[in-house]
Amino acid sequence: MDGYRVLLGLLAVAGHGLSCNAFALTVSPLARPALCLRLSAPPGPSAQTGAQIFSANCAACHAGGQNAIVADHTLEKAAIEKYLMGGFNEKAVAYQITNGKNAMPVFAERLSEAEIGMVAAYVIKSAADGWD
Repeated sequence: MDGYRVLLGLLAVAGHGLSCNAFALTVSPLARPALCLRLSAPPGPSAQTGAQIFSANCAACHAGGQNAIVADHTLEKAAIEKYLMGGFNEKAVAYQITNGKNAMPVFAERLSEAEIGMVAAYVIKSAADGWD
């Protein structure tokens, strides 16, 4: 029965944004801090940015928006518009990162969907800004 009350408390907190104190009677005081910490932690790689993820995973071939493998297939806006299926937008870039193509590896196995989204946003912004 206690597990059921804890589950209801968790659902209440997750679904209604209640504070961890809302289920103080259903979770022991010793377990409450760890449980509350897990419930309040933001999903995904909150400490990382698209630029950091790009630097760690993509810069070996795409430093400064260039392409070390296929010189004319850069990450510059004009090249993305010309060569990327789907054109110049985050969705098309995220698809390419997720699925790879030719010499570009599949990153779905290495990066989370959130990380891929952050990299795609970084690439689009950087390309629009001219990779300053």
